[in-house]
Amino acid sequence: MASPMRSLLTDLSRYVRCFHVFLAKSTEHQTMKQFVEQQLPGLLASTGSGKSAINILSVGGGAGEIDLQIISAVQASYPGVAINNEVIEPSADQILKYKERVAAASNLNNVKFTWHEETANEYESRMKSEKKSQKWDFIHMIQMLYYVKDIPAIIRFFHSLLDAQAKLLIILVSETSGWETLWRKYGSSFPTDDLCTYVSSAHIKGILDSVGLKYKIYELPSRMDITCCFAEGDNDGELLLDFLTETYEFSKNAPPELKQQRSRSALHEDQNLCRRSSQVQIPPSLLHYRRNWSNVRCANA
Repeated sequence: MASPMRSLLTDLSRYVRCFHVFLAKSTEHQTMKQFVEQQLPGLLASTGSGKSAINILSVGGGAGEIDLQIISAVQASYPGVAINNEVIEPSADQILKYKERVAAASNLNNVKFTWHEETANEYESRMKSEKKSQKWDFIHMIQMLYYVKDIPAIIRFFHSLLDAQAKLLIILVSETSGWETLWRKYGSSFPTDDLCTYVSSAHIKGILDSVGLKYKIYELPSRMDITCCFAEGDNDGELLLDFLTETYEFSKNAPPELKQQRSRSALHEDQNLCRRSSQVQIPPSLLHYRRNWSNVRCANA
């Protein structure tokens, strides 16, 4: 009999709800904000030098909270310089929230926004079919590489879009996080439906090493409160458990042995899951950030 378990990505509206609970229960965005405010300006010190406009591409921009913080940091480094910010985001709901956030902001007069409701792979296919070769000064890919089919290929593609002195920032889960432990132990039991691939900073380092890109890693500590996952019937707990396992309605559809003996037990025993750190690697034109959290930056020479 086929398993009733299916990927959380088959229901984008529930995925977004799960993600919002995750943000409420973790310090992820606070950690990212600190990185953007304290580290990013230095990393982008030469990116916009002498330019009349700075081109930024957000891959998987979500609802725009971190994107606007990045734009604010760029504005502070290059006051008065126009910014062209394009966003690739497959969720119409997230794009709507992003637009609402932009409309409510008061410091974006010199910023032009363009949204593309599509995945990174769809964007690549469209650019190639239209034979477009737009170059970017800064590309960031925050927590989205789990949802592409060929990670090395997508990194190579976006890296190829970088202008001289440009940077690519990738953010995803750290190889030292509890999240990594959970997926290493039980990932084969979770449904991905070819929509989700678990990947950590270790995989990204391997990809960068294989193509000879130089990089630097920044570890950015972050924590998550998973207490609600152990309260039967707790709505936030169910949504957070879905997010952790990338499984639609995990508690309803997971077999008892997985639900009782593995995942909840693993969450309870592995206190590291509550901790996330980040690293950033710095090759020419690539910036990478991950959960626990880790961040890698590459730069185009």
